[in-house]
Amino acid sequence: MAAVASGLTTLGGAPSPVASPSPSSSGSSEGFFGWLFGSHGFVPPSLADLFPNAVFFKGTIFEFDRITMIRIVAAAVLVGIFWIVAARARVVPRRGQALIEIALDFVRVQVVEDVMGKERGKRYVAFLTTLFLSVLVFNLVGIIPFLNLAATSLIGLPIVMALWVYLLYLGAGIHEHGLWRYLRLSLFPPSVPWYIYPLLTPVEALQVFLLRPATLALRLAANMIAGHLLIVMCFSATQYFFFQASGYMRGVGAISLTAGLAFTVFEIVVALLQAYIFTILSAVYLSMAVEEEH
Repeated sequence: MAAVASGLTTLGGAPSPVASPSPSSSGSSEGFFGWLFGSHGFVPPSLADLFPNAVFFKGTIFEFDRITMIRIVAAAVLVGIFWIVAARARVVPRRGQALIEIALDFVRVQVVEDVMGKERGKRYVAFLTTLFLSVLVFNLVGIIPFLNLAATSLIGLPIVMALWVYLLYLGAGIHEHGLWRYLRLSLFPPSVPWYIYPLLTPVEALQVFLLRPATLALRLAANMIAGHLLIVMCFSATQYFFFQASGYMRGVGAISLTAGLAFTVFEIVVALLQAYIFTILSAVYLSMAVEEEH
């Protein structure tokens, strides 16, 4: 103890000052990011944001939270738009009716007829159009102020939509070929040599009965989750840098704001692209179910 005490004193008896770590030391970057993302700095978004607290009926199967409200609002808006356009339809369409007709023609021509053919695809136009517009609207609510969360960013809704497609293409294949012939065409493709079946049939079974619906749901949800986290991170950082940071750090807010606006535009493109991918893959699966050879 005496040695320690003598080491802490100078010749004049005063304790020598303890050197503070230099900003150029190896721990300076860790200290900066610890401050930035710590309890007194910027708190980034997390997956917990996708599970908002219940508003009504907490802990029951009827639990109602913010994302449920967003889904109801999105569905009501979609139905309302079509109701109003149908009620005011004219031979010479106005601007709103023209936009709706462009969307309907896009799905009918660019998706259904291109993939399934005009005659065979006719019976699936209504289903695939409904699917495309539903996915699109549920995706786009993620960029609307005060909603700010895509209805498809929680896996439940994408699973329901994927199961809808799954049951329809299984039903279409069974209706077209009968149960046993459909299974034979799906699991034992006629154009493949018989000795390949031990390797190919398990893969085909996994693909038809599991991977197709699973990848439809996961792809849609993952893209919407990623977009939500990017946008929230940028605008949360903007708020932090503008109103809580000091000095030159406030200027970084302009960068995060620009990035947030850019990601918002990019999210619109992703919403359109994911609706198109979901719909065209559904058309492909339906076409494969009803054709003679896969």
